[in-house]
Amino acid sequence: MRTHYCGHVTAADLDQMVTLCGWVHRRRDHGGVIFVDLRDREGLVQVVCDPDRPEMFATAESVRNEFVLKITGKVRRRPAGTENTSLTSGEIEVLCHQIEVLNPSVTPPFQLDDENLSETTRLSHRVIDLRRPHMQRNLMLRYKVSMAFRRFLDANGFVDVETPMLTKSTPEGARDYLVPSRVHPGQFFALPQSPQLFKQLLMVAGFDRYYQITKCFRDEDLRADRQPEFTQVDIETSFMGEDAIMQLMESLIRTVFAEALEVQLPDPFPRMPYAEAMARFGSDKPDLRVTLEFTELTDVMRDVAFKVFSGPATSGGRVAGLLIPGGGELSRGEIDEYTKFVGIYGAKGLAWIKFNDVAKGRDGMQSPIVKNLSDEALAAIVERSGAKDGDLMFFGADSAKVVNDALGALRVKIGHEKGHMNGADWMPVWVTDFPMFEYDEDDKRWTACHHPFTSPKDEHVDLLESDPGKCLAKAYDIALNGWEIGGGSVRIHRADVQEKVFRALNIDAEEAQLKFGFLLDALKYGAPPHGGLAFGLDRVVTLMTGADSIRDVIAFPKTQRAQCLLTDAPGEVDDNQLRDLHIRLRKKVETAVEVEKD
Repeated sequence: MRTHYCGHVTAADLDQMVTLCGWVHRRRDHGGVIFVDLRDREGLVQVVCDPDRPEMFATAESVRNEFVLKITGKVRRRPAGTENTSLTSGEIEVLCHQIEVLNPSVTPPFQLDDENLSETTRLSHRVIDLRRPHMQRNLMLRYKVSMAFRRFLDANGFVDVETPMLTKSTPEGARDYLVPSRVHPGQFFALPQSPQLFKQLLMVAGFDRYYQITKCFRDEDLRADRQPEFTQVDIETSFMGEDAIMQLMESLIRTVFAEALEVQLPDPFPRMPYAEAMARFGSDKPDLRVTLEFTELTDVMRDVAFKVFSGPATSGGRVAGLLIPGGGELSRGEIDEYTKFVGIYGAKGLAWIKFNDVAKGRDGMQSPIVKNLSDEALAAIVERSGAKDGDLMFFGADSAKVVNDALGALRVKIGHEKGHMNGADWMPVWVTDFPMFEYDEDDKRWTACHHPFTSPKDEHVDLLESDPGKCLAKAYDIALNGWEIGGGSVRIHRADVQEKVFRALNIDAEEAQLKFGFLLDALKYGAPPHGGLAFGLDRVVTLMTGADSIRDVIAFPKTQRAQCLLTDAPGEVDDNQLRDLHIRLRKKVETAVEVEKD
């Protein structure tokens, strides 16, 4: 039906006849000559319709935006001075000889070049939104990224194996999406949060190197940039240790960026223990482009009279400072806005000191809190931070989590807003040596920081029973520009070690067998040492495109409320379907339903 894509017609095709198919991006009538910008997935080409061919011209007069056309014409140069250097086809135009309307269109709900659309409008009319050139570029880049992953993994001996979408619910971490079984009344499948257990079983089965680009599902509480279904590049390999896996995965992501984006990431990536990342940046996915760092002050503040600082410092919390070079120029209004900002992360306030003249000690400092701090504490703040005249320090004092979350987010915000950046475009980092467990104060028990199948460091196996809080894991995350793009670990391959981890998590033998018996049994049949990693494909592509949201790199995403505005899902089902599934609705409300077994 066509000879060329619109975006592929160039000066190399001069004087040739071409046949093009696409959508009318815009139509312009200039004094009896009609110009049509014809669009397809590869770009735009300008088509000129003149009245010398009356039948063709009459058709051109009738077309409107988003009509689907087939056009045959001759490629010629644009008149001098009218070239469009932003288009691949910008040197040429197509003189139309024949035009056929393949399908008319009603007036679209918005203009494709309107940049002020609400997300609700865009997602409600997603098919039209996906016609916008930047959305087409995003999804084409996503395809290129997926293929780059595949090529590397195929070339390195990995085998693509599909794992089940309907599996067993093993509630650890986020909530499962449950699927009722019609043929097994009262029983449910779960959609996988990840293929974790199956890829480990594939290693036990001897496949050695596995990968899969797969959908995963998590029924999480609503968050701004999370999706209930997301895509990950899932990878597992046998007979490789922590360092070897990290080197191979680093080579993979470096190759993907080079092929898909023509970007050369650093070689090698820096590595940073989790404890150092939290101490310096308050984050296990630090944006290393931002030059600001924390100043540790917990020990300094234990004996001060200021209870806001001494309280957390003496009760297991944290006190830290964030020095802003030149921050003395911040207005009180800006400081108030930053105080509101950290409140999002649980901070009760945001103390600060302006250093007007460091040489004068407390007399050269401006702040409501200076009078509450000792000379020794003020001197330590200056010495540890390297504060200079004209600088400002913000303080966080609370539980370690609140301080890390609040000051960590503030660090990134101020760094980007006020230009405290090192000038690099891409700054990857491996974060290693994660804790195996964190303590849940509500449930009074240890929980797994990653997942319960992560191997402890060899020298920490004995700590599983004696002191779980000091146990470090063979776990590693890869962060890029402040986003975690991948995470993984060496897995437990011995049944006795896995049982110790379950005991540390307060999972007794009966519960472990009920939930994970198939894995524990498999580990007894000569399971090899193995480990892996999963990359978040949505996040990788979002970073590459510079999009504001991962929803801009997913064809048909859900909203923040886990709804599809295009198809109006989730929706109600009729009573016959519920009866087949042995489900009765207890209570019907506008936004949710509770279910129970009939």
